[in-house]
Amino acid sequence: MTLGRTIHRGYPSTVRRHAKAGPDRGYRAVALRRGRFSGVVPARTLTVCAALLLGVLVLGVVALGIGTVPLSPDRVIGAFLGTGDPQSRLLVLGWRLPRALFAVAAGAALAISGAIFQSLTRNPLGSPDVIGFSAGSYTGAIIVMLALGSTRYLDVAAGSLIGGGITAACVYLLALRRGTLQPFRLIIMGIGVAALLSSVNSALMLFVDSETAMLGAVWSAGSLNGLGTAQLLPMVLVLAVLLIGVAALATPLRQLELGDDAARALGTRVGLARVGAVILGVALTALVTAAAGPIAFVALAAPQIAHRLTRGSGLQLIPSALAGALVLLTSDTLAQRLGFPVGVITASLGGVYLAWLLADEFRRRR
Repeated sequence: MTLGRTIHRGYPSTVRRHAKAGPDRGYRAVALRRGRFSGVVPARTLTVCAALLLGVLVLGVVALGIGTVPLSPDRVIGAFLGTGDPQSRLLVLGWRLPRALFAVAAGAALAISGAIFQSLTRNPLGSPDVIGFSAGSYTGAIIVMLALGSTRYLDVAAGSLIGGGITAACVYLLALRRGTLQPFRLIIMGIGVAALLSSVNSALMLFVDSETAMLGAVWSAGSLNGLGTAQLLPMVLVLAVLLIGVAALATPLRQLELGDDAARALGTRVGLARVGAVILGVALTALVTAAAGPIAFVALAAPQIAHRLTRGSGLQLIPSALAGALVLLTSDTLAQRLGFPVGVITASLGGVYLAWLLADEFRRRR
Protein backbone atom coordinates (compact mmCIF):
# COMPACT_ATOMS: atom_id res chain seq x y z
CA MET A 1 0.00 0.00 0.00
CA THR A 2 1.32 3.45 -0.85
CA LEU A 3 0.44 6.73 0.78
CA GLY A 4 -0.26 9.56 -1.59
CA ARG A 5 0.37 13.18 -0.75
CA THR A 6 -1.92 14.90 1.71
CA ILE A 7 -4.86 16.57 0.02
CA HIS A 8 -7.68 18.79 1.19
CA ARG A 9 -11.38 18.05 1.11
CA GLY A 10 -14.46 19.93 2.19
CA TYR A 11 -15.69 19.39 5.72
CA PRO A 12 -18.11 16.51 6.32
CA SER A 13 -21.57 17.72 7.27
CA THR A 14 -21.17 16.83 10.95
CA VAL A 15 -17.90 18.75 11.17
CA ARG A 16 -19.25 21.74 9.28
CA ARG A 17 -22.10 22.15 11.74
CA HIS A 18 -19.67 22.45 14.65
CA ALA A 19 -16.99 24.48 12.86
CA LYS A 20 -16.38 28.03 13.91
CA ALA A 21 -17.63 30.78 11.71
CA GLY A 22 -15.24 31.55 8.90
CA PRO A 23 -14.14 30.30 5.51
CA ASP A 24 -14.27 26.54 4.86
CA ARG A 25 -10.60 25.60 4.53
CA GLY A 26 -11.32 21.90 4.16
CA TYR A 27 -9.78 19.06 6.13
CA ARG A 28 -6.57 17.12 5.60
CA ALA A 29 -6.90 13.73 3.92
CA VAL A 30 -4.54 11.04 2.67
CA ALA A 31 -4.91 9.18 -0.62
CA LEU A 32 -4.34 5.42 -0.29
CA ARG A 33 -3.50 3.39 -3.38
CA ARG A 34 -2.85 -0.31 -3.88
CA GLY A 35 -3.08 -1.69 -7.38
CA ARG A 36 -6.53 -1.09 -8.81
CA PHE A 37 -7.93 0.03 -5.47
CA SER A 38 -7.70 3.54 -4.11
CA GLY A 39 -9.43 5.74 -1.61
CA VAL A 40 -9.24 8.92 0.43
CA VAL A 41 -9.09 8.72 4.22
CA PRO A 42 -9.22 11.78 6.53
CA ALA A 43 -5.87 12.32 8.22
CA ARG A 44 -7.63 12.65 11.56
CA THR A 45 -9.16 9.18 11.16
CA LEU A 46 -5.72 7.67 10.50
CA THR A 47 -4.33 9.45 13.54
CA VAL A 48 -7.19 8.27 15.76
CA CYS A 49 -6.83 4.67 14.54
CA ALA A 50 -3.08 4.74 15.21
CA ALA A 51 -3.67 6.16 18.71
CA LEU A 52 -6.33 3.55 19.51
CA LEU A 53 -4.09 0.74 18.25
CA LEU A 54 -1.22 2.04 20.37
CA GLY A 55 -3.55 2.19 23.36
CA VAL A 56 -4.59 -1.45 22.81
CA LEU A 57 -0.92 -2.54 22.65
CA VAL A 58 0.11 -0.61 25.76
CA LEU A 59 -2.90 -1.73 27.76
CA GLY A 60 -2.34 -5.30 26.55
CA VAL A 61 1.12 -5.29 28.12
CA VAL A 62 -0.41 -4.06 31.38
CA ALA A 63 -3.21 -6.66 31.26
CA LEU A 64 -0.75 -9.51 30.64
CA GLY A 65 1.09 -8.55 33.81
CA ILE A 66 -1.99 -8.81 36.04
CA GLY A 67 -2.69 -12.03 37.90
CA THR A 68 -1.86 -14.08 40.97
CA VAL A 69 1.79 -13.70 40.01
CA PRO A 70 2.17 -10.07 38.87
CA LEU A 71 4.69 -9.35 36.13
CA SER A 72 6.39 -6.09 35.29
CA PRO A 73 6.09 -4.70 31.73
CA ASP A 74 9.70 -5.57 30.93
CA ARG A 75 9.10 -9.24 31.88
CA VAL A 76 5.97 -9.29 29.71
CA ILE A 77 7.86 -7.85 26.72
CA GLY A 78 10.75 -10.23 27.39
CA ALA A 79 8.35 -13.18 27.18
CA PHE A 80 7.39 -12.12 23.64
CA LEU A 81 10.99 -11.50 22.61
CA GLY A 82 12.13 -14.87 23.96
CA THR A 83 14.52 -13.34 26.45
CA GLY A 84 12.34 -13.84 29.52
CA ASP A 85 12.47 -16.59 32.09
CA PRO A 86 10.42 -19.80 31.57
CA GLN A 87 7.85 -18.82 34.21
CA SER A 88 7.14 -15.50 32.48
CA ARG A 89 6.77 -17.16 29.09
CA LEU A 90 4.35 -19.74 30.51
CA LEU A 91 2.23 -17.13 32.30
CA VAL A 92 2.16 -14.64 29.43
CA LEU A 93 2.02 -16.81 26.32
CA GLY A 94 0.32 -19.89 27.70
CA TRP A 95 -2.25 -18.58 30.15
CA ARG A 96 -2.87 -14.83 29.86
CA LEU A 97 -2.42 -14.05 26.17
CA PRO A 98 -5.53 -16.00 24.97
CA ARG A 99 -7.74 -14.03 27.38
CA ALA A 100 -6.30 -10.68 26.26
CA LEU A 101 -6.70 -11.61 22.58
CA PHE A 102 -10.26 -12.74 23.24
CA ALA A 103 -11.02 -9.38 24.87
CA VAL A 104 -9.65 -7.56 21.82
CA ALA A 105 -11.52 -9.75 19.32
CA ALA A 106 -14.78 -9.70 21.28
CA GLY A 107 -14.63 -5.94 21.75
CA ALA A 108 -14.08 -5.43 18.03
CA ALA A 109 -16.93 -7.81 17.14
CA LEU A 110 -19.39 -6.08 19.48
CA ALA A 111 -18.36 -2.62 18.28
CA ILE A 112 -18.79 -3.54 14.60
CA SER A 113 -22.19 -5.03 15.40
CA GLY A 114 -23.17 -1.81 17.14
CA ALA A 115 -21.90 0.29 14.23
CA ILE A 116 -23.99 -1.76 11.79
CA PHE A 117 -27.23 -1.36 13.74
CA GLN A 118 -26.63 2.32 14.46
CA SER A 119 -26.09 2.82 10.73
CA LEU A 120 -29.29 0.92 9.88
CA THR A 121 -31.41 2.79 12.41
CA ARG A 122 -29.59 6.12 11.99
CA ASN A 123 -29.82 6.46 15.75
CA PRO A 124 -27.08 6.32 18.46
CA LEU A 125 -29.36 4.08 20.55
CA GLY A 126 -29.62 1.49 17.79
CA SER A 127 -27.29 -1.13 19.27
CA PRO A 128 -27.96 -4.85 19.82
CA ASP A 129 -28.06 -4.18 23.57
CA VAL A 130 -30.98 -1.79 23.28
CA ILE A 131 -33.01 -3.34 20.47
CA GLY A 132 -33.10 -6.81 22.00
CA PHE A 133 -30.77 -8.84 19.80
CA SER A 134 -28.30 -9.44 22.63
CA ALA A 135 -31.18 -10.59 24.83
CA GLY A 136 -32.28 -13.02 22.10
CA SER A 137 -28.78 -14.47 21.84
CA TYR A 138 -28.69 -14.82 25.62
CA THR A 139 -32.08 -16.56 25.64
CA GLY A 140 -30.99 -19.06 23.00
CA ALA A 141 -27.76 -19.81 24.83
CA ILE A 142 -29.40 -20.19 28.22
CA ILE A 143 -32.04 -22.57 26.81
CA VAL A 144 -29.22 -24.80 25.58
CA MET A 145 -27.46 -24.62 28.94
CA LEU A 146 -30.49 -25.10 31.17
CA ALA A 147 -32.93 -27.16 29.13
CA LEU A 148 -30.47 -29.36 27.23
CA GLY A 149 -27.82 -29.43 29.95
CA SER A 150 -24.95 -28.69 27.54
CA THR A 151 -22.15 -26.21 28.11
CA ARG A 152 -20.09 -27.12 25.02
CA TYR A 153 -18.97 -24.04 23.13
CA LEU A 154 -20.41 -25.16 19.80
CA ASP A 155 -23.79 -26.06 21.35
CA VAL A 156 -24.03 -22.75 23.20
CA ALA A 157 -22.88 -20.88 20.06
CA ALA A 158 -25.57 -22.56 17.98
CA GLY A 159 -28.26 -21.76 20.56
CA SER A 160 -27.04 -18.16 20.81
CA LEU A 161 -27.09 -17.69 17.05
CA ILE A 162 -30.56 -19.25 16.68
CA GLY A 163 -31.97 -17.20 19.55
CA GLY A 164 -30.52 -13.98 18.17
CA GLY A 165 -31.72 -14.80 14.67
CA ILE A 166 -35.29 -15.50 15.75
CA THR A 167 -35.35 -12.32 17.83
CA ALA A 168 -33.97 -10.27 14.95
CA ALA A 169 -36.59 -11.69 12.57
CA CYS A 170 -39.41 -10.87 14.99
CA VAL A 171 -38.21 -7.33 15.64
CA TYR A 172 -37.59 -6.76 11.93
CA LEU A 173 -41.08 -7.89 10.96
CA LEU A 174 -42.68 -5.82 13.71
CA ALA A 175 -40.76 -2.76 12.54
CA LEU A 176 -42.06 -3.02 8.98
CA ARG A 177 -44.74 -0.60 7.92
CA ARG A 178 -46.26 -1.06 4.47
CA GLY A 179 -43.28 -3.14 3.51
CA THR A 180 -40.72 -0.50 4.55
CA LEU A 181 -38.47 -0.71 7.59
CA GLN A 182 -39.00 2.16 10.03
CA PRO A 183 -35.78 2.75 12.05
CA PHE A 184 -37.59 4.31 15.00
CA ARG A 185 -40.09 1.44 15.13
CA LEU A 186 -37.16 -0.99 15.07
CA ILE A 187 -35.78 0.55 18.26
CA ILE A 188 -39.15 0.70 20.03
CA MET A 189 -40.09 -2.86 19.10
CA GLY A 190 -36.63 -4.04 20.07
CA ILE A 191 -36.92 -2.50 23.52
CA GLY A 192 -40.27 -4.23 24.03
CA VAL A 193 -38.98 -7.61 22.85
CA ALA A 194 -35.90 -7.26 25.07
CA ALA A 195 -38.14 -6.66 28.11
CA LEU A 196 -40.21 -9.72 27.21
CA LEU A 197 -37.13 -11.91 26.82
CA SER A 198 -35.79 -10.69 30.16
CA SER A 199 -38.93 -12.07 31.79
CA VAL A 200 -38.54 -15.33 29.88
CA ASN A 201 -34.96 -15.70 31.09
CA SER A 202 -36.04 -15.15 34.69
CA ALA A 203 -38.83 -17.71 34.32
CA LEU A 204 -36.39 -20.29 32.96
CA MET A 205 -34.38 -20.04 36.16
CA LEU A 206 -37.41 -21.10 38.20
CA PHE A 207 -37.76 -24.48 36.49
CA VAL A 208 -34.25 -25.82 37.03
CA ASP A 209 -32.35 -26.98 40.09
CA SER A 210 -30.37 -24.49 42.14
CA GLU A 211 -26.97 -25.69 40.89
CA THR A 212 -27.92 -25.29 37.22
CA ALA A 213 -29.56 -21.95 37.95
CA MET A 214 -26.40 -20.74 39.67
CA LEU A 215 -24.35 -21.78 36.64
CA GLY A 216 -26.67 -19.82 34.35
CA ALA A 217 -26.60 -16.78 36.63
CA VAL A 218 -22.79 -16.71 36.75
CA TRP A 219 -22.57 -17.06 32.97
CA SER A 220 -25.17 -14.35 32.43
CA ALA A 221 -22.94 -11.79 34.18
CA GLY A 222 -20.54 -11.92 31.23
CA SER A 223 -17.00 -12.99 32.01
CA LEU A 224 -13.74 -13.81 30.25
CA ASN A 225 -12.56 -16.05 33.09
CA GLY A 226 -11.53 -19.51 31.98
CA LEU A 227 -11.39 -18.67 28.29
CA GLY A 228 -8.38 -20.10 26.51
CA THR A 229 -7.11 -21.25 23.15
CA ALA A 230 -9.96 -23.78 22.81
CA GLN A 231 -12.49 -20.93 22.66
CA LEU A 232 -10.24 -18.35 21.00
CA LEU A 233 -9.37 -20.22 17.80
CA PRO A 234 -12.97 -21.04 16.71
CA MET A 235 -14.05 -17.53 17.61
CA VAL A 236 -11.29 -15.89 15.56
CA LEU A 237 -11.95 -18.13 12.54
CA VAL A 238 -15.69 -17.38 12.52
CA LEU A 239 -15.00 -13.69 13.16
CA ALA A 240 -12.70 -13.54 10.13
CA VAL A 241 -15.46 -14.98 7.91
CA LEU A 242 -18.01 -12.51 9.29
CA LEU A 243 -15.65 -9.57 8.75
CA ILE A 244 -15.35 -10.49 5.08
CA GLY A 245 -19.13 -10.25 4.84
CA VAL A 246 -19.11 -6.91 6.68
CA ALA A 247 -16.49 -5.53 4.29
CA ALA A 248 -18.65 -6.57 1.34
CA LEU A 249 -21.67 -4.74 2.80
CA ALA A 250 -19.81 -1.60 3.90
CA THR A 251 -20.57 0.36 0.73
CA PRO A 252 -24.28 -0.62 0.56
CA LEU A 253 -24.66 0.35 4.24
CA ARG A 254 -23.18 3.79 3.58
CA GLN A 255 -25.55 4.19 0.65
CA LEU A 256 -28.52 3.17 2.81
CA GLU A 257 -27.69 6.08 5.13
CA LEU A 258 -28.67 8.38 2.26
CA GLY A 259 -32.19 6.93 2.24
CA ASP A 260 -33.80 4.00 0.43
CA ASP A 261 -34.61 5.95 -2.73
CA ALA A 262 -31.07 7.30 -3.08
CA ALA A 263 -29.61 3.85 -2.39
CA ARG A 264 -31.77 2.27 -5.08
CA ALA A 265 -30.72 4.98 -7.52
CA LEU A 266 -27.11 4.04 -6.82
CA GLY A 267 -27.83 0.40 -7.64
CA THR A 268 -28.13 -1.00 -4.11
CA ARG A 269 -30.56 -3.86 -3.51
CA VAL A 270 -32.02 -2.28 -0.38
CA GLY A 271 -33.92 -5.24 1.07
CA LEU A 272 -31.11 -7.73 0.53
CA ALA A 273 -28.46 -5.37 1.94
CA ARG A 274 -30.53 -4.62 5.03
CA VAL A 275 -31.29 -8.29 5.76
CA GLY A 276 -27.64 -9.22 5.23
CA ALA A 277 -26.54 -6.48 7.62
CA VAL A 278 -28.98 -7.67 10.30
CA ILE A 279 -27.76 -11.26 9.94
CA LEU A 280 -24.11 -10.23 10.24
CA GLY A 281 -24.79 -7.95 13.21
CA VAL A 282 -26.67 -10.68 15.07
CA ALA A 283 -23.97 -13.24 14.26
CA LEU A 284 -21.24 -10.96 15.64
CA THR A 285 -23.17 -10.49 18.88
CA ALA A 286 -24.03 -14.18 19.19
CA LEU A 287 -20.39 -15.16 18.62
CA VAL A 288 -19.29 -13.25 21.71
CA THR A 289 -22.33 -14.18 23.80
CA ALA A 290 -21.76 -17.89 23.20
CA ALA A 291 -18.31 -17.84 24.79
CA ALA A 292 -18.36 -15.03 27.34
CA GLY A 293 -22.04 -14.41 28.06
CA PRO A 294 -23.86 -11.14 27.43
CA ILE A 295 -21.40 -8.23 27.67
CA ALA A 296 -23.46 -5.07 27.69
CA PHE A 297 -22.93 -1.57 26.33
CA VAL A 298 -19.70 -2.12 24.35
CA ALA A 299 -21.75 -2.23 21.15
CA LEU A 300 -23.55 0.95 22.21
CA ALA A 301 -20.60 3.04 23.35
CA ALA A 302 -17.70 2.09 21.07
CA PRO A 303 -19.14 3.38 17.75
CA GLN A 304 -20.11 6.66 19.41
CA ILE A 305 -16.63 7.03 20.90
CA ALA A 306 -15.17 6.46 17.44
CA HIS A 307 -17.47 9.09 15.89
CA ARG A 308 -16.56 11.68 18.49
CA LEU A 309 -12.83 11.03 18.12
CA THR A 310 -12.78 11.07 14.32
CA ARG A 311 -15.46 13.76 14.00
CA GLY A 312 -16.65 11.84 10.97
CA SER A 313 -20.09 10.93 9.75
CA GLY A 314 -21.59 7.68 8.57
CA LEU A 315 -20.32 4.15 9.09
CA GLN A 316 -16.94 4.01 10.88
CA LEU A 317 -16.01 0.32 10.98
CA ILE A 318 -12.26 0.30 11.67
CA PRO A 319 -12.26 3.14 14.26
CA SER A 320 -15.28 1.50 15.96
CA ALA A 321 -13.54 -1.90 16.07
CA LEU A 322 -10.40 -0.41 17.62
CA ALA A 323 -12.46 1.59 20.13
CA GLY A 324 -14.42 -1.54 21.07
CA ALA A 325 -11.22 -3.53 21.55
CA LEU A 326 -9.80 -0.82 23.80
CA VAL A 327 -13.03 -0.47 25.80
CA LEU A 328 -13.41 -4.19 26.49
CA LEU A 329 -9.70 -4.69 27.22
CA THR A 330 -9.82 -1.76 29.66
CA SER A 331 -12.96 -3.16 31.32
CA ASP A 332 -11.41 -6.63 31.62
CA THR A 333 -8.25 -5.17 33.15
CA LEU A 334 -10.38 -3.36 35.75
CA ALA A 335 -12.40 -6.54 36.29
CA GLN A 336 -9.27 -8.53 37.05
CA ARG A 337 -8.05 -5.92 39.53
CA LEU A 338 -11.43 -5.61 41.27
CA GLY A 339 -12.41 -9.30 41.12
CA PHE A 340 -15.67 -8.74 39.20
CA PRO A 341 -16.94 -10.26 35.93
CA VAL A 342 -16.22 -7.99 33.00
CA GLY A 343 -19.96 -7.71 32.27
CA VAL A 344 -20.46 -5.94 35.60
CA ILE A 345 -17.81 -3.36 34.71
CA THR A 346 -19.14 -2.71 31.19
CA ALA A 347 -22.72 -2.44 32.51
CA SER A 348 -21.66 0.06 35.17
CA LEU A 349 -19.63 2.20 32.80
CA GLY A 350 -22.20 1.82 30.04
CA GLY A 351 -25.06 2.90 32.28
CA VAL A 352 -23.23 6.13 33.06
CA TYR A 353 -22.46 6.64 29.37
CA LEU A 354 -26.08 6.00 28.36
CA ALA A 355 -27.35 8.52 30.90
CA TRP A 356 -24.87 11.09 29.60
CA LEU A 357 -25.82 10.32 25.98
CA LEU A 358 -29.54 10.80 26.66
CA ALA A 359 -28.87 14.03 28.54
CA ASP A 360 -26.67 15.30 25.70
CA GLU A 361 -29.28 14.47 23.06
CA PHE A 362 -31.96 16.24 25.13
CA ARG A 363 -29.72 19.30 25.50
CA ARG A 364 -29.05 19.46 21.74
CA ARG A 365 -32.76 19.39 20.89
CA ARG A 366 -33.76 22.17 23.26
